[in-house]
Amino acid sequence: MNVRWKGLSGSTLKLIAIVSMLIDHVAAAVIVRVLYAGHWTEQLYQIYRVMRSVGRIAFPIFCFFLVEGFEHTRDRKKYALRLFLFALISEIPFDLAFSAEILEVQYQNVFFTLLIGLITVMAFHAAEEKKEWNPVVRVVLLALIVAAGMGIALFLKTDYDAKGVMAILLLYVFRKKRSMQILAGCLFFSWWELPALAAFFLLACYNGTRGLRMKYFFYVFYPAHLLLLYAVCLLMGTAGIPAV
Repeated sequence: MNVRWKGLSGSTLKLIAIVSMLIDHVAAAVIVRVLYAGHWTEQLYQIYRVMRSVGRIAFPIFCFFLVEGFEHTRDRKKYALRLFLFALISEIPFDLAFSAEILEVQYQNVFFTLLIGLITVMAFHAAEEKKEWNPVVRVVLLALIVAAGMGIALFLKTDYDAKGVMAILLLYVFRKKRSMQILAGCLFFSWWELPALAAFFLLACYNGTRGLRMKYFFYVFYPAHLLLLYAVCLLMGTAGIPAV
């Protein structure tokens, strides 16, 4: 019997990203502490490297669906507020998992990057809509919006920092044509994170359907899995060792 390939739904791609992120964070929060504790072996180090490479798949997929969310959500302000809320909720679990501190200000979780990216896209979109403005003024304003978004991410030291915000903007700018969106993403990530290119092969298979309803699954999973990984480190006796 012939089975027709129907592509990947949004929920399938999000689950792939979540599994990829989990693999990455197991390496970055648990295995790296074992290595730092003096239990270094070449085999374990190679496992760590492979797992971190697998983890590079997650962020481009999250960026892609942030842009999809911007396009299709009924209330963009509520979308931004939801990201802000979970950025705050996730910060202590993030700091415990990676810095071994309850609150550490040198590195902020990825929800802050996604939030800054969304707000930057909202401002960029608003400026684009001002067709009556002088073209030179609009171009200057768009450039300032991009610079501000990237600058804020750098200042706050968010996960993926300015590069993450730029990735979101690129996927937004080319959102009308999937092939160009994927090409722009591949070119940008190939400059600094080659393993992430696998994400764009998966995104090329996106069939435009929602799939399973899992609106809040990622929001809850992110802080929950970080707390779980920190608990594993506590059980192993390595929780006091910073992972970064």
